[in-house]
Amino acid sequence: MEKETVLSSIEKFAVENKVPILLPESRTVLKEIIKSRKPQNILEIGTAIGYSGCLMLLNSHESKLTTIEKDSNMIEVAKSNFQHVDLMDRVFLLHGDATEIIKNLPKKYDFIFLDGPKSQYVHQLPFLLDILNEKGLILADNVCFRGLVFSKSDLPKKNKYKTIVKNLRKFIDDVKNNPSLKYEILEIGDGLMIIQKAE
Repeated sequence: MEKETVLSSIEKFAVENKVPILLPESRTVLKEIIKSRKPQNILEIGTAIGYSGCLMLLNSHESKLTTIEKDSNMIEVAKSNFQHVDLMDRVFLLHGDATEIIKNLPKKYDFIFLDGPKSQYVHQLPFLLDILNEKGLILADNVCFRGLVFSKSDLPKKNKYKTIVKNLRKFIDDVKNNPSLKYEILEIGDGLMIIQKAE
C-alpha cells in the first residue's frame, strides 16, 4: 500500500474516532524537517494512534523511533498501524508516563517530537535537553494552544485550560531565557516551536 494511502486511512480513523492528530500545516513542517535532516534516532512523546510516527518513518527510511504513550488503548491502535506498513522493526514503543520515562532513557536523540500532554512540556524540557544530541532539534506542537497562550487577557480561574496555558507560557519563557538554545515559533496550525542547541 502506498504511504499516502496508509496515512489517509489513519487520518480517516482519527476523524471518525475524534482522535487529535497533527493539523495539515504542522504535518508539512514535520515532514520537511524529517526529509531534510534524516535523523538516525527519533524520540516522540505522545504516540496516540501512530500517525506522526508513521509520517516520520515513511519519510526517512533509516530512522528509528522511540515513542511514548500513556493510554494503553492508543498503543494497541498505534501498534496495528505500524505493523500495517511494516515499520515495527524500527519502532520502540514505550507504555507509561513520559515525564518519568525520559529520565532514564539510555541513549541520545537527533530529533524529538514533543506532542504529549501540553502541561508537561515545561517539566520535560530539562530532561529532553539532556538526551538531545548537540546538533539535534526539538519540535513542540500546540504551543499556541487554541490561541490562548499568546492572548493578552488572563483566563478565568475556573477555566479548564488555565494550567495548560500557564505551563506552556513558562515552557516558552524557559526556552527563550536559555542562552544555550536557539528557537523559532511558527504560528501555524496550533503553533509549533522549533528548538535547537546553539552551536
